[in-house]
Amino acid sequence: MAKRQPVEQLLQDQETPESLRQQLLRVEAIRNFASSQLLLPDNDSYRSFVRIEREAMVWVVVAAAEFSIQPRSWCYPVIGCAGYRGYFSKQRAEDFGQELRALGLDVAIEPVPAYSTLGWFDDPVPSSVIHWPETRLAGLIFHELAHQQLYLPGDSAFNEAFATSLEREGVTRWLQAESAPAAIKAWRIGQKREQSFVDLLLRTRQRLEALYALSIADQQKRQRKAAEFRRLQAEYQELRKQWDGFDGYDAWFDRDPNNARLASVATYEQWVPAFRLLLAQAGGRMDAFYRACERLAQLPPAERHGEMETLRATALHSGLED
Repeated sequence: MAKRQPVEQLLQDQETPESLRQQLLRVEAIRNFASSQLLLPDNDSYRSFVRIEREAMVWVVVAAAEFSIQPRSWCYPVIGCAGYRGYFSKQRAEDFGQELRALGLDVAIEPVPAYSTLGWFDDPVPSSVIHWPETRLAGLIFHELAHQQLYLPGDSAFNEAFATSLEREGVTRWLQAESAPAAIKAWRIGQKREQSFVDLLLRTRQRLEALYALSIADQQKRQRKAAEFRRLQAEYQELRKQWDGFDGYDAWFDRDPNNARLASVATYEQWVPAFRLLLAQAGGRMDAFYRACERLAQLPPAERHGEMETLRATALHSGLED
């Protein structure tokens, strides 16, 4: 935080490399769009830049029991409980992961290139993301600002799905505003592929949930669990054949799939169809959409979960997720 530099200052600095200058101009335009068109918080977050000498800002540890699809939670001041634990040191994250594996838990350790302090500080754009493709960079900024717009302590799935929905809607509107037909077409193809991959992972998670609920011996569960993950890999290879050589999700299988890795996906994706339906019901108006989401956030957990389930089922039935 102490090393961040204002984007405006870097743009005026004659010593700023031209490649960085061009990226910062895009950051500035994206950041302005976030507040003017998406009505996201208008503050100094993502209006500064910081160089970091590593691949990520944070590493998060996610864990789940051997026969559970639910992530373990850790609780913190201010943000409440979350289904992950974060470290600024990769080695410390790895060490903690080893401790959890020794307890028999499934563990995932994921790099986080940027994050939001929920408006407590003016978050910078880090060097780890500055040269990302424009749609991915815009999505990141929209996603993290969404956490400042609405954050419900203790409900990671609600928070991440809300931000993911804003990210995707924001990128679509950004490309439309840029009048980039080719980029819009490529984005939509990419989104369809991503949705197909996510759906594949969530179907596997549903089958595992049913398996873990069975009254059978642990060894049988263990064998059938391994079979489900082999099935996932086989089904992915079949899905991949439809993508004209695109192999963007192959790396997901570089590490063995497990409950924790599926839990991470579910945290971000489970309620996205529900939020998409709310946005449609709001006629695409961001202010009305935010009010609807805030109403849900104020409900008791069980009631909120019930409404989200209903919204999700309605969205899926109507094909809105497409």
